[in-house]
Order: sequence, then structure tokens, then C-alpha cells
Amino acid sequence: MTKLKIRKIGNSLGVVLPKEVLDQLKVKEGDTLDVVPTETGVKLSISDEEVDKLMQMAERIMDENREVLRALAK
Repeated sequence: MTKLKIRKIGNSLGVVLPKEVLDQLKVKEGDTLDVVPTETGVKLSISDEEVDKLMQMAERIMDENREVLRALAK
């Protein structure tokens, strides 16, 4: 288990991930992490840009077609 200390970073609070954790996540500087709530805390995983683009597209389509989707759901 790795324990991380909460630190003040500018006007925010944050944690610094040790090299071992970064290696486990297979991330490097500039990568984006997804933080997903779980029953016992949170899960960190590397963000997939292609999945993010597809999700944004799906959300836009659902927003634009909300009434049609409601009618189909009945």
C-alpha cells in the first residue's frame, strides 16, 4: 500500500504520485487520468482520448435528440 500526503499546491490541494505508482499506471507527464468513484474509494486509470471523443459525441447526439430518445423509450 502506498500512502500519499495531501499538500497545498497553489490555491488547491493535491497529491504527488511517486514514480512506482506512475510506472504501475504506465503514465508520463502530460497524460490524463480518469478518477472513477468505487464503493471503497476511487480508481485511477489512464484516460483514453479516443473513448473520450466518442463519449463527447454520444453526449452531444443524446442532447440534440432528447425528445426522440424519450419517445423511443416508451
